[in-house]
Amino acid sequence: MDPVVSIRPLLAVTVAGLAALAVLLLNKRERLRDLVSPLAAIAMFAIVVSMAPTVLAGGTVELRLFEILPGIDFAFRVDALGMVFATVSSLLWIVAAIYSVGYMRHLNEHAQTRFFACFASSLAAAAGGAFAANLFTLVIFYEVLSLVTYPLVYHHEDEEGWRGSRKYLVYLMGASKSALLAALALTYHIAGSLDFVAGGLLAGSDASAALLTVVYFCYLFGFAKAAVMPMHAWLPAAMVAPTPVSALLHAVAVVKMGVFCVLRVVFHVFGTGLVGGLGLGIVTAYLASFTILMASVYALTRDDLKARLAYSTVSQLSYIVLGAVLLSPVAMVGGIIHIAAHAFSKITLFFCAGSIYCASGKRNISDMAGVGRRLPWTMGAFFVASLSMIGVPPTAGFVSKWYLALGSLEAGEIAFLIVLLVSSVLNAAYFLPVSYAAFFGTEEQESSATVREIPMMTIPLVVTALLSVLMGIFPGYFLALAEGVVR
Repeated sequence: MDPVVSIRPLLAVTVAGLAALAVLLLNKRERLRDLVSPLAAIAMFAIVVSMAPTVLAGGTVELRLFEILPGIDFAFRVDALGMVFATVSSLLWIVAAIYSVGYMRHLNEHAQTRFFACFASSLAAAAGGAFAANLFTLVIFYEVLSLVTYPLVYHHEDEEGWRGSRKYLVYLMGASKSALLAALALTYHIAGSLDFVAGGLLAGSDASAALLTVVYFCYLFGFAKAAVMPMHAWLPAAMVAPTPVSALLHAVAVVKMGVFCVLRVVFHVFGTGLVGGLGLGIVTAYLASFTILMASVYALTRDDLKARLAYSTVSQLSYIVLGAVLLSPVAMVGGIIHIAAHAFSKITLFFCAGSIYCASGKRNISDMAGVGRRLPWTMGAFFVASLSMIGVPPTAGFVSKWYLALGSLEAGEIAFLIVLLVSSVLNAAYFLPVSYAAFFGTEEQESSATVREIPMMTIPLVVTALLSVLMGIFPGYFLALAEGVVR
């Protein structure tokens, strides 16, 4: 099928960018300002899904804007992999925008205009990355995302915020300015282009195995948003940000941009044949497995709920990487659809953490005994999302883990099947006690303070919990896109 030339990829990015500008212009008119993000999110989602029929039919939507250097264009190309990321981020922006308004109003947070402007800008960068036609365009939006989320991490402007945001920027920008820049230069030197190519841009190149191995690991660690250990420490440090930002970092945009970039490298820069031929798949699989298990152990030791969720994210991201580098078609499908499964579940968990804090002021799990009886909808949604993270049917997490498990067997790698099973047990060990204490624990001292659900925050988290279940029952859309990537 010939590519469809359309302005829609640019429109998706522009809608979010214009939303950021509108938020700034409406600084003095708070009610109108707060309407901008939900309306822009709906418009962006509509633009994204309007391209889905073409992509599901095996086609692409393209738009080339201008040439930077020979072989390097600033261009957009919407394919199956990009559509997975764009669908998830644009859909979840709708509920995140509504939740954020409720959160910021309830706590009467300062600098709300800056917050909403940066939030919208981050989604513009995510859409641009999802639709990037080449490494140059992808890295531009990757870097923009780092810069516009920095003020969100530093939002509280205190010493803790400064330390967390500094680590955030040092890890993400430091990796980009060293490993990632080197990888881009070497790729251009070897191939004379930075375009994504089905089967791999570098496949068939006459570069030495040693040089290609260096380029590969420069990409793997240069895209530090993927949080493969040891490039993970920025992520727990960023938990100083407000909870809607944590949800953005862990579910909607930032970390998903990281693993999305790694998948682009595996599928469209190196190609699965070259990754397997160089033995890079198995090495990366062991790195991902180490990250999965160690981050889960760290999560078990954290009493702060957001910190536990942060280490859970580090672990869950490496499921996506593991699925790609096992180089089995079934495993690759599992890794790709885990982008969506994790997003729906993890945003629910962070929404719940924010709801608990706004309603009761509690951050630590040890203080949450009995909170489920006061916040039944919030903790019910938390429980559903926890089941998805563990991989219990009929949730989204079960579907992606099922494909990953089958893919491990298909690849003949029983060790990684064991990793998946052990990690699911660890998931249960650090998630289920939270729900058990919330519903069946006894408060040490009955509080006289009124603790109740906040509708503007509760409705979005119930919706995302339902999305986790609906994807588990009807995974067809994301499965079709994932199968389109690996064909």
